[in-house]
Amino acid sequence: MNDPGPARLVLLRFLERVQLRDLERTRRWIAYEERREQERRRGVQDRPVSPDWLLEQGLNRNSPPVQVHCGDCWNKGKRTRGVSLDEARRAITEGVKACDVCRPDSALGFVDG
Repeated sequence: MNDPGPARLVLLRFLERVQLRDLERTRRWIAYEERREQERRRGVQDRPVSPDWLLEQGLNRNSPPVQVHCGDCWNKGKRTRGVSLDEARRAITEGVKACDVCRPDSALGFVDG
């Protein structure tokens, strides 16, 4: 007579090993996602503060600035750098064009908005 007991026990031990391996893999995935989320939060926290004023440079290093923008201007060019309030004021008084979209000249008090 065949006794299914030992064969069944072998199969259950095999199932247990498979499930433990799956559980370990799932725990690795969870740990990986937790690290990614922690890195994302750290990146948001360590992100530099956006400048209040931007100076858009010309096409090359030697060309004069082209425009002054407010820091959150959607129309800023790709060649911008953050500047201080005094630098933004100085640039406008020296004839650098104020952006027509964000109107830094109004924000700086040069023109009534």
